[in-house]
Amino acid sequence: MTLEFIIFIASILFGSIIFWRESQGNGVYRFFNKLINSRELQMKPTDKKGFFYQQPFLLRLVFTIALFLIGILVTRFLIPIDLATISLFASMIFGTLVGTYVAGFIFKSSKIIEEQSDSLEDKFQDVLEKGKGFITDLKSKEPVDIEKEQEEILESKVEEKSARQRLKDKGLL
Repeated sequence: MTLEFIIFIASILFGSIIFWRESQGNGVYRFFNKLINSRELQMKPTDKKGFFYQQPFLLRLVFTIALFLIGILVTRFLIPIDLATISLFASMIFGTLVGTYVAGFIFKSSKIIEEQSDSLEDKFQDVLEKGKGFITDLKSKEPVDIEKEQEEILESKVEEKSARQRLKDKGLL
């Protein structure tokens, strides 16, 4: 169980690194795209799509499984020890997918923060000004005003009839 957990955490980091690397440049994906597709179907130079970057879930899953299958086959030929069990394989795939989505979330949130940084500063200044105004309002109220308002509330309660008296007035009691 410990080995699976360690591999899961490592695969999350691996997925984040792969996603970040493909967001910077997608040379391997472009190579395979040029190799497989005709000139009309090849991706444009401005397209940033990669194996994991800007791909839907199913394609990410397929590419992740293919990557780890190739990796397991290579390790089986190099090291004859049976290290790649199904549970490790599943935790590597799941961790890598989680890592790619975590990295995507971090990239999107950093872009939003950069775009909204000016408006966030303005909003923060507005909140500070409103807070200062609220504090000055609290400080400027005199206790005499508060006492007068409390007396008015008590007088209004005294003038009201009780629930029993109101029912008697309506003829229900």
